[in-house]
Amino acid sequence: MSEYHGKIWWNELNTDDPEAAKAFYETVMGWTVETVPMPTGDYLICKRGEEAVAGIFSIKDLEGFEGIPSHWFTYLAVDDVDASVVQSQSAGGKLTRPAWDIPGVGRMAVIQDPTGAYVALMTPSEEMMQG
Repeated sequence: MSEYHGKIWWNELNTDDPEAAKAFYETVMGWTVETVPMPTGDYLICKRGEEAVAGIFSIKDLEGFEGIPSHWFTYLAVDDVDASVVQSQSAGGKLTRPAWDIPGVGRMAVIQDPTGAYVALMTPSEEMMQG
């Protein structure tokens, strides 16, 4: 296994009010927030100094997120998303969103563990691993 396998790679706030979240975390955490345009809307990168520490993602009006409250979502790094999905299913997990690729970010899938908790498994891209 690589040095990053099993590491919490990223945390993301999924919310229907990203501007309120931005204002809150800027005030409480002292984070600065950069806006990155995405095809589905702006993605907010929260930084502590120069270090990116979290993201804020708007779930407002997104299909499949109806009725889901704002929540923090965790991405766990794995060496091979596809193999880890199979392994998670063998261990009692459930695949809830099949693996997909985001260029420059990595390959990820969403699973549900045997306790019902959702988490993303992610193989970071080479660019992401180099920082």
